[in-house]
Amino acid sequence: MTDTIYSGYLRTPHYYETDQMGIVHHSNYIRWFEEARVQLLDFLNCSYKEIEDAGIIIPVLDVSCQYKGMIRFGDEIRIDIAIHSYTGTRLTFGYTIYPVDGDTILTTGTSSHCFLSAETQRLIRLKKTHPQIHQIFEDYYAQTKLK
Repeated sequence: MTDTIYSGYLRTPHYYETDQMGIVHHSNYIRWFEEARVQLLDFLNCSYKEIEDAGIIIPVLDVSCQYKGMIRFGDEIRIDIAIHSYTGTRLTFGYTIYPVDGDTILTTGTSSHCFLSAETQRLIRLKKTHPQIHQIFEDYYAQTKLK
């Protein structure tokens, strides 16, 4: 486990992600949240692949997105991601999108997930079934909660 907070996912929107006005289409933000989540797990040395190889799936239960400002083709953005809650069976991430060179909040959002056995599709308690993975989430949640 690292004692460093993840510095954010950097991205530049692609042209195909925009509408006719050059503004990023709202549906892309959810994809960006997933990209940031995948990169955060890599940062924590607990990749989605490793989690899935351990027989765990993490379905999305809920996702929300609040648009505060427009993001356009060519803008450089940073997506900050934190763990808002973690219970061992459920996990909620919070996302905040900023321009790379500023602190104006452009978008906020959350995604809620649970942990299921890939084999049985039943809810699992990571502390009991996968204590090492549990500890990674527990430690990072404690770190980001203090931020």
